[in-house]
Amino acid sequence: MNRSTTLTSSVAAASAGRWSPRLWGLLLVLAGNMLIDALEVSVAVVALPSVGDDLGLPPTSLQWAMSGFALGFGSLMLFGARVVALLGRRRMYLLALLGFAAASVISALASDPALFVATRFAKGFCAALTAPTGLAILSTTFAEGPDRDRAVSVYTLAGASGFTAGLLLSGALTSVDWRLTFVFPAPVVLVLYAFCLRLVPPDPQPGGPRRYDVAGAATFSGALLALVYGIASVPQHGWGSARVWASFAATVALLVAFTTVERQVPQPLVRFSVLADPAMRRSALGAAALNGSYLGLLFIVTVQTQDHLGWGPMRTALAMVPASLPLAVTALLSGRLVRRFGAPRLIAVGAAGPLLGYALYLRLPAHPHYATDVLPTMLLVGAGFVASFAALNMQAVSGFPADRRGEASGVYQTAVQIGAALMLVLTAALVEGYGAPTGASARAVADGFRPAVRLVTAVGLLGLLVALTGVLPRRRPADTPLPEERT
Repeated sequence: MNRSTTLTSSVAAASAGRWSPRLWGLLLVLAGNMLIDALEVSVAVVALPSVGDDLGLPPTSLQWAMSGFALGFGSLMLFGARVVALLGRRRMYLLALLGFAAASVISALASDPALFVATRFAKGFCAALTAPTGLAILSTTFAEGPDRDRAVSVYTLAGASGFTAGLLLSGALTSVDWRLTFVFPAPVVLVLYAFCLRLVPPDPQPGGPRRYDVAGAATFSGALLALVYGIASVPQHGWGSARVWASFAATVALLVAFTTVERQVPQPLVRFSVLADPAMRRSALGAAALNGSYLGLLFIVTVQTQDHLGWGPMRTALAMVPASLPLAVTALLSGRLVRRFGAPRLIAVGAAGPLLGYALYLRLPAHPHYATDVLPTMLLVGAGFVASFAALNMQAVSGFPADRRGEASGVYQTAVQIGAALMLVLTAALVEGYGAPTGASARAVADGFRPAVRLVTAVGLLGLLVALTGVLPRRRPADTPLPEERT
């Protein structure tokens, strides 16, 4: 019996409510890879100070360990979806797994900061290929209805648990050697690859012309890289530096080129009409603010606790867990919350919690106590993600027909990753620009981090204001008929 026949039998069994071992195996390996993709950012958080000490990197260079992955993921997600559509899910999924494993090994062995950052970008692109593709494979393999819902729930739970798992693993491994933190995904991914060879179903041969839109992908990712590089250069070279302004000029030129390319090519990576939907705009901005401010806070906490308060990697990881664990615990209940309270209300509540937490962190004393000075912020951030994470995802695609929801989801996820990358470099620039030198007083250290915390708080406030536009009543022009008056 060939693989296609086996797959057909498995789908039939799933539709009858009985999952074969093959289907269970497929679900577990796809969910396992989703877990690896999700923890890839958090494993870098706790390891940052150790990486910086070993490679001699200041905060603005160190942030590339996180923002490099986010840029590879976000800037190439739409291009990755195009590549998968043209070359097939199975082929690209397997190639991306091998690429991810290879980049993990190289990053762990790298002594050159540029090579290290390049591997982080490459891993982000690999995740841009596997994360949405895994969900697509599940959606076509499991029968529509309860079976597919259950499979997607398991997949979602793996993604929601990944950040917490990454923090704890990184805390444990970095305590031994930070390089273990970056190499451990390689053997795990290779094991998943071996199972995927037998379990991932084949694709029908795609037809039609193959238009990848490489120019669109190159100009968009190049613009984001130039922007992050320019911001990161400010603390070392100053606002008057030719390097800084050349980077910003390149950003503008590449964005103009990207817009031109996308308007002229027959099959663009993104149709800008997606952004005409108000719910999409609110969701993209809100999610970018939520994710960006959260990762900015974690960057501050990591540098502050390990470099200045003397905490070890594991203690720092445990300190951050209350901000991520609530989402992992409640992930399967998110859909019910949205159905009961509505996405706009949950998003507004979810934006208010982190904002309050950031404001509390602004008053961090010179000698903080975790239970009274750090834990409340982490709990409020965690509560915000519980309320708004799924609601933002659902609201983003709610206004689109089924055949355009994949495109809308790609744009939304791109915004989430761009928000992370920009906030990380901005936060790092403020930490480096205002941070107190080694050996400074505890009060000087606390004051040095305050500008970065103010930025995080301001972005949290922006997220709340955007969320409120979805729940506050809108003024209706006097000559506009009420809905019941329209015919």
